[in-house]
Amino acid sequence: MPVRQEAAQIAGEIAELRHAIHREPEIGLDLPKTQAKVLAALDGLPLEISTGRGLSSVTAVLRGARKGPVVLLRGDMDALPVTEETQLPYASVIPGVMHACGHDLHTAMLAGAARLLSARQAELPGTVIFMFQPGEEGYAGARHMIGEGVLDAAGPRPIAAYGLHVTANRLPCGVFSTRPGPMLAAADQITVTVHGRGGHASQPHLAADPIPAACEMVLALQTMVTRKFDVFDPVVITVGSLHAGTTDNVIPDQATFLATARSYSARSRSALAKLVPEMIQDIAHAHGLTADAEYATEYPVTVNDAAEAAFATETIAAAFGPARGETAQFPITGAEDFSFVLEEVPGAFVFLGACPPDRDPETAPTNHSARALFDDAALVEGTALYAELALRRLAQG
Repeated sequence: MPVRQEAAQIAGEIAELRHAIHREPEIGLDLPKTQAKVLAALDGLPLEISTGRGLSSVTAVLRGARKGPVVLLRGDMDALPVTEETQLPYASVIPGVMHACGHDLHTAMLAGAARLLSARQAELPGTVIFMFQPGEEGYAGARHMIGEGVLDAAGPRPIAAYGLHVTANRLPCGVFSTRPGPMLAAADQITVTVHGRGGHASQPHLAADPIPAACEMVLALQTMVTRKFDVFDPVVITVGSLHAGTTDNVIPDQATFLATARSYSARSRSALAKLVPEMIQDIAHAHGLTADAEYATEYPVTVNDAAEAAFATETIAAAFGPARGETAQFPITGAEDFSFVLEEVPGAFVFLGACPPDRDPETAPTNHSARALFDDAALVEGTALYAELALRRLAQG
């Protein structure tokens, strides 16, 4: 029986798990309720299961009856600090927390794939590591799991690793998208504090006003992007938080702002880390002020191995039909901590459309929106792809 047909037979159970996880979302590295649901879903399968020491991760190893290499499949489990506005019957019951990025689907699909592959253990030519990961949303959970040994859980390291991510917009439900090379951007944080000297707003010459300097810095960051970086190796800097002062007639002592920097190559990322603090300091000095500028590296560029991306594309075409896959023309400007895995193991990251049929993918609320909706129909497709990638890659040896 084709893998996708097998996945369809357990669609109800996969959806039930997804709804249970969605109803009780958890944030960060400590996800005890989600972990318990995953362990219950895996109970009875022929898996070697371990849980994290410093985080609520689950690592499950399936050893096939036939000798062969190791492949890793990853699904993230954490939610976001968003108040849900979907009115779903299984909407979040936790105030201010929501699975707005679809990680509930990833977790359920990976558990479904573990069932499908466990049923084929006797014919499996190698080993599969199932990586159920907390803390993707800003907590670098993948890096923590690597530190705790997920890549060595089966003994030999994986020859390939695959991650999957649903999207509430852009792609029609059931359509896959991947590409060789950069798939998602690196994400870094810029934290700036401009130190001035407060005073009366009617006598700015007697104070040292940090606000004009901070405003100049914000604008200069945009000019730097267009004048210091190759347009074919793009960089994005967005200031998302700017604070100074308490009222209209007081010059404050300091101004602060936070920005995110996105890049697609190690070269540009390194240049940003050097140029941004230098420029901030130079502008501060030009105003007779001082500034603290911290450039904190967070998630690296998610880089798909060219051969593994081609393999994923071939697998999608063979298992679902050529019309169900696309090669993305450009990378996504979001970031992913699966990038830490792909720094260690060649692999591919694949997007899957989960936009409900009554919504236009071009205008539907995006991932991270309080109104984001993900169609349960995508669960069968994602479950089947996880299993197909493992089966076909192990068969290649």
